[in-house]
Amino acid sequence: MGKLLNLVTPLHEATQRDYLGRMLDEKVHCMLIAKKYGEDYWDGDRRYGYGGYRFLPGRWKPVAEGLIKEYSLTEESSVLDIGCGKAFLLHELKLMLPGIKVCGIDISEHGLENATAEIRPYLLRKRAQDKLPFEDNAFDLVISLGTFHNLRLFELEISLQEMQRVGHRGYLMLESYRNEQELFNLQCWALTAESFLEMSEWIWLYSHFGYTGDYEFIYFE
Repeated sequence: MGKLLNLVTPLHEATQRDYLGRMLDEKVHCMLIAKKYGEDYWDGDRRYGYGGYRFLPGRWKPVAEGLIKEYSLTEESSVLDIGCGKAFLLHELKLMLPGIKVCGIDISEHGLENATAEIRPYLLRKRAQDKLPFEDNAFDLVISLGTFHNLRLFELEISLQEMQRVGHRGYLMLESYRNEQELFNLQCWALTAESFLEMSEWIWLYSHFGYTGDYEFIYFE
């Protein structure tokens, strides 16, 4: 089993959230809109998702720097991002290592179409719960940030096994909780999550399905 990292948590903790406000704002309706992963989810009202997810130079730079340092990435490396969204993290990696080979997959047509022009040619519309169209160990590093908790338990088996199969190393970040308050906050806030698991349950699942890469959890305190 890999190790617990702290790459995205500082970025996550910098955002303020009104948990009860979201729960009381026609939550089921908002969830149904969000799960279409269309324009409303990315660039519509905040009640449906991100509330305008645009590229902000440098926002993802600390995460990119962390990945480069942790995995000794170079101009010769290759990285796959499962559930890349608008692929802003891949864009930052390319800015720092122009020669690096990147690929991103996501279910959202709107997300992929609104990636930066430099990254768009490297993106594919694919579901995270399907077999990936890549050879074994095709990438030096496979990452996935905030995607796998949007899958149901029976879908996680192939997702984790495919992530393991196509990469030499892996880094997986998910939403989780450590106590009842964090579970409550997570359930209030999450619009697209299907699997609400405590951190030890996720770690057990990784081992059970054969994922041996690194991992991180973000919490809603």
